[in-house]
Amino acid sequence: ASAVAAECGMSEQSLVFTWDGVGFGEDATLWGGEAMLGTPGAWQRVCSLRTFRLPGGDKAGREPWRSAAAMHWACDKEWAACPDTDGLAYSAWSKGLNCPETSAVGRVFDAAAAVIIGKTHASFEAEGPMQLEALCDSPAAPVSLPLDRDDDGIWRGDWRPLLRMLQDECRSRALRAEIFHSSMAQLVLEQAHAVRDEHGVNQVGLSGGVFQNRVLTEQVIGLLEGEGFTVHLPTVLPVNDAALSYGQAAELAARESNR
Repeated sequence: ASAVAAECGMSEQSLVFTWDGVGFGEDATLWGGEAMLGTPGAWQRVCSLRTFRLPGGDKAGREPWRSAAAMHWACDKEWAACPDTDGLAYSAWSKGLNCPETSAVGRVFDAAAAVIIGKTHASFEAEGPMQLEALCDSPAAPVSLPLDRDDDGIWRGDWRPLLRMLQDECRSRALRAEIFHSSMAQLVLEQAHAVRDEHGVNQVGLSGGVFQNRVLTEQVIGLLEGEGFTVHLPTVLPVNDAALSYGQAAELAARESNR
């Protein structure tokens, strides 16, 4: 958040979506689907995703089926193609063993790729989402994802309505991929609206590796600008983890200047 704010000169209060894989959050869960409100040195988390328990933790980055399975298990739903044929992962998930809570959008994209195109294992992180993105040709009518506020005041998007669509083989793989991307883009817009209604913020930044996805990012920018938001996307710095050190420097400089 601080990296994109610093590059783009976002000096006034802004809303920055930080969508990525997993990172350790202040509440001891694995973040990755957050939106931060404020300025460098003074951020507060205002939006996130519904969490789910991630069996195997970091292992899920190379085994996307784990994310897909966990999301289905959390909803008491069946996923026939689940590779957990011996039930060991489910047993660990049921007991909460090595299953940290996560809100990471990157893991949701992994799950979508595992279900839609059968990408249950990956040779590198985000391989499945990249292949899913390549299927998309145009935006599709999104699945409505509920947006509720939790006890901590965080606006959380609920991914559960996506599961039925992801498994709906009456739709082509390409159509399901398009619906998924459009649904996630629509969620950004709805969260931005919720924060603007309360705080009056009109500047929005996009950061994190998920926004390397051109299909998602172009839809997000189009939706936000269509509703009067000013959108900032890094053009000099990478949007992914490669800009973290720059963001750390900007964050530290802002904190020092605010003393």
